[in-house]
Amino acid sequence: MEEGEKRIEKAVDLFKSGFNCAQAVVTAFADQYGFTEEQALHMAASFGGGIGRMRMTCGAACGLFMLAGLEKCAVEGKDHESKSANYALVQQLAEEFKKRNGSLICAEFLGLKEPEITNIPDKRTMQYYAKRPCAHLVEEAARIWLEHLEKK
Repeated sequence: MEEGEKRIEKAVDLFKSGFNCAQAVVTAFADQYGFTEEQALHMAASFGGGIGRMRMTCGAACGLFMLAGLEKCAVEGKDHESKSANYALVQQLAEEFKKRNGSLICAEFLGLKEPEITNIPDKRTMQYYAKRPCAHLVEEAARIWLEHLEKK
């Protein structure tokens, strides 16, 4: 299996081992940006469940956008060119994610009419994984990032 496919598989495995969608995506690529797995897990911890389990922007998409920031960002406040490059990349990635998955919104993926906002994460059971598209969304986000890297 090639390295890229291993990273995609790692992202899915991380999700299936209990980490949130954002953590799974970011951690699968963290070493490429000089981060340890633990640092990546900390960095992405708040973005699962559609950001803090508020069911807003999908955690897998948030992980994808965090990777975009690791690649392109302004490190000086007045660097408008780098900010613009980051925003353009995020918008491009978001469009591809929506094209493949139909949305960017966690609640929509889960079929929720109203987000169930609670700080208590669901237990990870066979039923949890069976009724959610999250593993697929993690896989798609990791694949989109891999495709982006291959184009560079």
